[in-house]
This record gives sequence, structure tokens and C-alpha cells, in this order.
Amino acid sequence: MNQLILKYARLLWIAAIVICIGIYLYNPSSFSKEAIADYISGYEHYGLLVYLTIHILRGFVLLPSTPLIFAGVLLFPSEPLQVLTISLIGIGSSSLLIYFFSDKLGFSAIFSKKSKKIALIEEKLNGKYGFAYIIGWAFFPLVPTDLICYVAGALKIKVSVFIFSILLGELILCALYIYGGSYLIN
Repeated sequence: MNQLILKYARLLWIAAIVICIGIYLYNPSSFSKEAIADYISGYEHYGLLVYLTIHILRGFVLLPSTPLIFAGVLLFPSEPLQVLTISLIGIGSSSLLIYFFSDKLGFSAIFSKKSKKIALIEEKLNGKYGFAYIIGWAFFPLVPTDLICYVAGALKIKVSVFIFSILLGELILCALYIYGGSYLIN
């Protein structure tokens, strides 16, 4: 029974990704910062909770956090610290969920085949400077942070090193986005 549930969970996860990609291809503006801000603002008193919830769940469908962060800047332009805090809580929560579910979603099976490339990745991430690789990955805006979360979870990187590195890299990037965006808006 447990395998059946896992199978359906994986199918649901893949379907969610395919649906999001389909929506994006059909109507790319639906994932713009303005569209996200409009959607969240419709929840008036619950806007912050909806903002946080979307931040937490977006990692499972591989949606980048950048449009969501800028939507937060549009929604709360005079509260950049609040946007930064919620963004980091959401990114941290999403990263941990991805880390812990990567095995259930099948990523451990991919990394169980010990090729030279996988062995090198595992050696680097578990090595003395593994945290620096994760910080750099989280900070670099052109690569999806969620991918390193799946990899770190599949390779069983020490969770404390993983989450500290993710949050530090994202703190720098998010602070630049949020405070820079707030400055430009105001």
C-alpha cells in the first residue's frame, strides 16, 4: 500500500509540474510578479499567510522564488524587512521540505548509481568547503536553488550545513532584490 501511495504522490507531483509548465507556456504573464501580487492581494487580511504558503509550496513545482520576492516588494513596498523575513522563512521551509522529500520523489535512485560525476558532486558537497558550494549555488540567480535542495537531500548532506548555507546564500540575494526593488519603487 505504501508503494502505491508513493507512486500516486510522484504522479501528482509530476502532473503539478506539467500543469505549471503548460500554464506558463500558454500564458507566461500568469507567473509575473504583477500577476502574483494581484492574486495575493485578493486575500486582503490573509495576504501575508498566502504569500508565505506560496513561498513554501513553490519549490515542489520548481517555480523560481524571484517573481514571488518581487511580488512581495510590490505588495509591501514600505516593509522590506517583513518581505525579507517571510521570503527567507518560505525559502528555508521549502528547501527543507524538498531536502526531506527528495528520497520519496525518486532522486536518491538517480544518485545511487555511482558515476564519476556523482561521486565528485558528493565529495565536493560533503567536503571541507561543501557549504561554500551550496552558498554559491543559492546566491547565483541563474541556477535554481531547488535543484541543490533535491541533490543535497538525495546525497544526505548534513542538514545543518545544508540549511545554513541555503539561508546565507538566499539572504544575500533576497536582500539585494528586496531592498533594491523597494528603493526603485519608492
